[in-house]
Amino acid sequence: MKIVVLDGYAANPGDVSWEGLKGLGDFTVHDRTPVNLIPERIGAAEIILTNKTPVTRDTMALKPRLRYIGVLATGYNVVDMAAASEFGITVTNVPDYSTPSVAQHVFALLLELCSQVGAHSQAVKNGDWVNSMDFCFWHHPLKELSGKTIGIIGYGRIGKSVAKIAEAFGMKVITASSRGLDTPELDALYRNSDIVSLHCPLTEKNAGMINRHAIFKMKDGAFLINTARGGLLNEADVAEALHSGKLCAVALDVLSTEPPKAENPLLSAPRCIITPHIAWAAIEARRRLMRIATDNVSAFLNGNPV
Repeated sequence: MKIVVLDGYAANPGDVSWEGLKGLGDFTVHDRTPVNLIPERIGAAEIILTNKTPVTRDTMALKPRLRYIGVLATGYNVVDMAAASEFGITVTNVPDYSTPSVAQHVFALLLELCSQVGAHSQAVKNGDWVNSMDFCFWHHPLKELSGKTIGIIGYGRIGKSVAKIAEAFGMKVITASSRGLDTPELDALYRNSDIVSLHCPLTEKNAGMINRHAIFKMKDGAFLINTARGGLLNEADVAEALHSGKLCAVALDVLSTEPPKAENPLLSAPRCIITPHIAWAAIEARRRLMRIATDNVSAFLNGNPV
């Protein structure tokens, strides 16, 4: 059985192992695959694995031997699911490998907004403490999480894990789904949350759900955290809310286009922390990803796809 990985570098830049998958067939891994080379790279493979390289209807039509597409991620929007069903191609994903890592990253972002550890460390290295007249100083407002209310939109595995950590910090937790964009439940979350944290999948219905209309409903000076999908935000509206002060601060691990365009308004917005889509990428999480992806292929080969 021929197995091809179209874009293995993001999940495994060399610090985890492909050995499990190598043992399942004639194995080839490409670090990245440009769109124009996708059919050529797939070749005669019956099994392909992809992270963000798209697998379209046209590609499937060109590859009658293709029987399995394994997504090396939770989100599977890179695969035309309707076409896969029509062509009889099994599609799997890895839905629960990164929950601890993503939940941890939510609080890494949130603690940075509240305690400004990075900024104050840099100030010390710049000589501000050496030259201080007092035993301490702070250049930015410092905030406690205890007693704050976090509104979690999307209450799946990651949302539940974030809620558990929030409660350990002494925070109040309220939750809502994103299935309806103008529901009393979601309106109440916006109205009562000091921090809004997104943990829902991106769908056609909720694309751009955090827009001027939604932000208007939020508390003045609220924090916004997004470790889900960049397309959940209307980025121009969020940048505008930062410039106006309606939002106190925003911390993001995802943007609508990745890598971002240089003109993305959030790159120059004030009080906006952005990390390069790394919430999922702890080495422990990527080891789980590889193990589950291998198990998925093995289950398919044994006639019991997950």
